[in-house]
Amino acid sequence: MKFLRNVLFISLISIALTLSSCAKPATEGEANASGEKSTLEIVKERGKLVLGVTAGVPGYSAPNDSGKWTGFDVDLGRAVSAAIFGDPDLVEYRPLSAKERFTALQSGEIDMLSRVTTWTASRDGELSLTFCGVNFYDGQGFMVGKDSVIKSLKDLDGATIAVQAGTTTELNLADYFRKNGMEYELITFEKNEQAAAALESGRADAVTSDSSQLYALRSKFKNPDSFKLLPTLVSKEPLGPVVRQGDDQWADIVRWSLLAMINAEELGVTSSNVESMLTSENPSIKRLLGTEGEIGEGFGLDKDWAYKIIKYVGNYGESFDRNLGTGSPLNIARGYNALWTDGGLQYGFPIR
Repeated sequence: MKFLRNVLFISLISIALTLSSCAKPATEGEANASGEKSTLEIVKERGKLVLGVTAGVPGYSAPNDSGKWTGFDVDLGRAVSAAIFGDPDLVEYRPLSAKERFTALQSGEIDMLSRVTTWTASRDGELSLTFCGVNFYDGQGFMVGKDSVIKSLKDLDGATIAVQAGTTTELNLADYFRKNGMEYELITFEKNEQAAAALESGRADAVTSDSSQLYALRSKFKNPDSFKLLPTLVSKEPLGPVVRQGDDQWADIVRWSLLAMINAEELGVTSSNVESMLTSENPSIKRLLGTEGEIGEGFGLDKDWAYKIIKYVGNYGESFDRNLGTGSPLNIARGYNALWTDGGLQYGFPIR
């Protein structure tokens, strides 16, 4: 009897999975297998990449005074455009809210999402998304006044903390204080900007969010230097570019565009010296720049795809410094985002 119940249970599960599979919309890969166009073919025919970005987070993706989109996440889209077209500016930017971003990708409204998005198991598995790497290792942090008595997380016991309501940030905050037996007073706001304003006005002792968001919010303060981030993070938030599941070629193009930028920094190839590096005898540089081998063809690209990325966008370190690091108003330290050779987590998978 128990055997029969198990058989019935397995049969019902199989039927449910089959029905679920039938109801699921065809992916790009499935469409390509049936003779329809791949994402790369669609992008080439359209003549531009459609990139999902934030509505405006300084340093990551925001229009400048001239209306041109700039930022660390924008650079990744420009790198993909350079790899495909040999032109980094064939990109249409589509500002999206956190709520809109995944639907826009799943529906085909955008080709790629590069929007401070955390790579999680549920997003990978349940939302039919493919993360193509980590371009910024982030985590939930706390910002306080520079002259505050709060110097570390343990000093937050009894503090008034501002946070955006209904986010995983709020949940992480509750988990951390409960786990450590600490008390706090919570003030919630609809938007991160309102939570940050509570700190700036003195209504809150601290504001919490992903550190990338906190740096961006601080840059908008009247006196940014009057505020600091505590050195310890309470969560892991690996941010990276996302595409739809099912089109492996497209995922490879986005993934290896990021890895080419990291490899270039490891090898000392920059936008300034890339022309002279074309005559390098270093085998790794020759393969990266396409003067040896034909790796780009495996992605449906020209053999000098990575050369074009470095020439027009620069390597990972150049993009980081220009948008987030010492060359930017955010002045974020490389930290976890330093190369592995410098104690960080960024590691360029071998191009060979």
